[in-house]
Amino acid sequence: MTRISLGRAVLRGTVSTALMVSLMSASALAAPVDLSKWSPEYVRSIAGTQDFDTAGDCGKVTPLDYKGRLTFWYQGVFEGDPDLLRQYYKEFFETFRKTYPNIQLEEQALTYNDLLDKFRTALLGNAAPMAVRLQILGGTEFAAKGYLEPLKPEDVGYSTEDFWPGAMKAVTWEGTTYGIPTNNETMAFIWNADIFKRAGLDPDKAPATWDDVVKYSKQIHDKLGVAGYGLVARKNAGNTPYRFMPQLWAYGGGVFDEATANPTYKEVQLDSPQSKAALQASYDMYVRDKSVPVSALTNQQADNQPLFLAGQLGMMISHPSDYNVMLDLQKKTTGSDKDKAQTVIDNMRYGLIPTGPDGKRAVVFGGSNIHILKPEYVEGGKVDEPAAKAIICMWTSPEWSLKMAYAGSNPGNLNGFKTKWMKERLDSIKFLDVTTSMLPYGIPFPALPQSPEIMNIIIPDMLQNALTGAMSVDQAADDAANKVKALMDGGL
Repeated sequence: MTRISLGRAVLRGTVSTALMVSLMSASALAAPVDLSKWSPEYVRSIAGTQDFDTAGDCGKVTPLDYKGRLTFWYQGVFEGDPDLLRQYYKEFFETFRKTYPNIQLEEQALTYNDLLDKFRTALLGNAAPMAVRLQILGGTEFAAKGYLEPLKPEDVGYSTEDFWPGAMKAVTWEGTTYGIPTNNETMAFIWNADIFKRAGLDPDKAPATWDDVVKYSKQIHDKLGVAGYGLVARKNAGNTPYRFMPQLWAYGGGVFDEATANPTYKEVQLDSPQSKAALQASYDMYVRDKSVPVSALTNQQADNQPLFLAGQLGMMISHPSDYNVMLDLQKKTTGSDKDKAQTVIDNMRYGLIPTGPDGKRAVVFGGSNIHILKPEYVEGGKVDEPAAKAIICMWTSPEWSLKMAYAGSNPGNLNGFKTKWMKERLDSIKFLDVTTSMLPYGIPFPALPQSPEIMNIIIPDMLQNALTGAMSVDQAADDAANKVKALMDGGL
């Protein structure tokens, strides 16, 4: 392992803002739901138990007859999302315009992979939007650089305890809160039971460990000639760290010590034997066994979905929404392809993400946060703060934080779990309870300004260096550790 010096990031207060893994912190005692009882049964017991008046609540923050103008960027629906999510995004903006008819809203949707880079460019030209919804990975970078206004749930009518404790730590930098979580997500392990059966595997059991994933992937490929596991290694794509980091953490590795309860981020662990074991597992599947898609180096999860629906992929990691995506994709097929797709859908199974050799289970605690920009970085030099708070109040409300995460995530506002729409989605979205069950295993990415560079560039580079043979597994892991150390020391 590589011990880093007290680089500039640490001196700026990284340690003081370290994210804790546990969702069951003391502050959860004041939360509107009891996180200590978290289970699929508990979630079902609270769903549909409370009504909320979104327009009435937000009208107390920004009067409904307020006249103003707002520019707003957000991560939009992309090709891999289900049609249900498109419907709710459309309804949200229609409802906002109806609720606040005198606010001139100019919204722009960007893809996950484009949003951070375009936002950075806009900031450099003082042409940013007044408000922005960013992936959880991005906020710390912009808060540390001074681009964001302080913003906490109380500013839009809610309390801090209405949101996941871990998620709130992701919008805190040097003791100041600069954003509000909109949604929190964890994923699950998905497999095709029919492929398992034909490959001689138990169709009703997910692989217990990541070593099993490697073994199952090879067995599926050798016996059936289809890809076993949907490995994703695309550079500068969020899909890559969201699928590799659970594997890295399960083997006991990490970028730092982010998988511990009280991380300090003082020691780089990408070159540890545990991290190298995780990288070796990916190498074994891609290079040694050739049991994953050959296009994994450029694939993102959207590329795995049609492969899975066509019965050409045995296992993958994704959201509950992938079940709905499969239904949407099936509607576009014709003839015998439609029947084949139905067979795959009937054989979709969801389970917990496998553990490492020591029984560790992990998943990325992901999601998005919403922020207000400082006027000097916004086009025209002015921010309409009441208009920004109006849309933030609505998006983070129990109603819309649930609806905007309907098929693929969890509401950032804990009260969302108590709405009638939560009960409806539990009854209508298959496997939702499995991904919700992964929340206690969630590990946030390090709350560091350098995290986007580490997760979107250095981690995929490490994978690609090993999988293409440009470096050995040891060399690729050592190289990545050195890059993180240089980044933390102010280099790169």
